[in-house]
Amino acid sequence: MSKAALPNSRTVVEELLRRIGEGDADRIAELYAEQCDWKLDWPEAEHGRTATPWIRHRSTRADAAAHYRELAEYHVPEYVATKVERILVDGSDAIVLGEIRQTARPTGRAYQARFALHLTVEDGLVTRHHVYEDSLAVARAFEAENR
Repeated sequence: MSKAALPNSRTVVEELLRRIGEGDADRIAELYAEQCDWKLDWPEAEHGRTATPWIRHRSTRADAAAHYRELAEYHVPEYVATKVERILVDGSDAIVLGEIRQTARPTGRAYQARFALHLTVEDGLVTRHHVYEDSLAVARAFEAENR
């Protein structure tokens, strides 16, 4: 595909969000480059905890698919809602601002968390996926005992 035929960053981000809403991990992962820079703004010591195994850095398209599978496994699908408030695009970079509402499957606790997602799109694929969210709200929903 020629560079002129590649979709722009906004188009890729909007398609990514649509696919995330549909929930098919493999279709979501198709929009990620084979190698990508995936980071979550959580304390490193908390990455991959038993209660939140999807929270860790990733680096491949296969990792992206695994992330979305794990995220679905640990949440109640009937109680998932994401409100995208704004998508800001500057060249290959995009910022998605919004709020997620989820329910932790292991505890049954609902939570909501504000988020900012920094994506970079190159050659029609996501090469950077950095998430900044209210990690405390997520962690509390998955705690054995709510404090």
